[in-house]
Amino acid sequence: MTTANLLEFDLDGLAAFCEKLGEKKFRATQLFRWIHQRGASDFTQMTDLAKSLREKLATTARVEALSVLTQHESKDGTIKWLFDVGGGDAVEAVFIPEDDRGTLCVSSQAGCAVGCRFCSTGHQGFSRNLTTGEIVAQLWFAEHFLRKHLKRDERVISNVVMMGMGEPLQNYSALVPALRTMLDDNAYGLSRRRVTVSTSGVVPMIDRLGTDCAVAMAVSLHAPNDALRDDLVPLNRKYPIAELLEACKRYLVHAPRDFITFEYCMLDGVNDQPEHARQLIELVRKHDVSCKFNLIPFNPFPASGLLRSPQPRVLAFARTLSEAGLVTTVRKTRGDDIDAACGQLAGDVKDRTRAAERMAQRRAAVAERPVVLHPPRAKTPKTTVPQEH
Repeated sequence: MTTANLLEFDLDGLAAFCEKLGEKKFRATQLFRWIHQRGASDFTQMTDLAKSLREKLATTARVEALSVLTQHESKDGTIKWLFDVGGGDAVEAVFIPEDDRGTLCVSSQAGCAVGCRFCSTGHQGFSRNLTTGEIVAQLWFAEHFLRKHLKRDERVISNVVMMGMGEPLQNYSALVPALRTMLDDNAYGLSRRRVTVSTSGVVPMIDRLGTDCAVAMAVSLHAPNDALRDDLVPLNRKYPIAELLEACKRYLVHAPRDFITFEYCMLDGVNDQPEHARQLIELVRKHDVSCKFNLIPFNPFPASGLLRSPQPRVLAFARTLSEAGLVTTVRKTRGDDIDAACGQLAGDVKDRTRAAERMAQRRAAVAERPVVLHPPRAKTPKTTVPQEH
């Protein structure tokens, strides 16, 4: 008999499941708390549930986590897990400890179909979407493992970023129930400001997320003009920068923060020149988007053909943006000794999309032609300078 993995359900879904068993809604809340707050997977442990319900659950349901294939701990305290999701596929999640927070980076797909040049996940292609339960299972396992590992009774993970493997908004139907579980006070009780979805720019889904489950938003921008972004982030050919920034403005109406974070991976000689910084300034002023920039040191891998921008150039780039009134940070590289830093998550994924071949063709085409950069306009519109957050 097939049983239901209860990690697949948000609270409303679990209530519907309990209703089918002839149980009242409050039983779903009790069950939800046992699973997510206490990390229980054995129904016999759930002592405040009626014995009759526990007997029903024993034959109809299960709480099934993902199998851990490997675990690596960095010298800086970062921990990376490789989870088996079946079918020869695996995904990675990363815990990043800080003095004032603990952040878990969660994957949404096995592989990624977007194929960004600087991302090792994209170079291996796309295998499949994760289910809601597979997304939530990464948080479920990490939270309760870390409590034991760190000998803490209180919550360890305070922030979740959907910045692991995959494009979250291309797995929308599984993403939203997972987000609702993360936010639910009967589960992990995370603030909407502390859950971040990172997207390469799936414009229609940005609009839907604003209505369905608005959380903090990070956008992988990485270029100040369409010509360059078309090459670095192929999705830009479908949703160019102007459309993306207008979607960002619409999202801010619903978002828990009053700014969008623009992620910008610094690539040596590609997108890190003074003219690129000036174009970014002009771009956000033109579209009047309240934002902050997060400059990311590139983590090189052989297949990319790209190099990390020198630190002095990164700092000069940041200074140009900051002096123009744009809040700018430079991301501290964490976990790079265990390949857990930004852009390094690769897992072990079957490539069913001939991604390697397509990426090689694209790089060859780029090598044969110079990148066209749009020069900054002589005048820039007046804008409101975003304040520090």
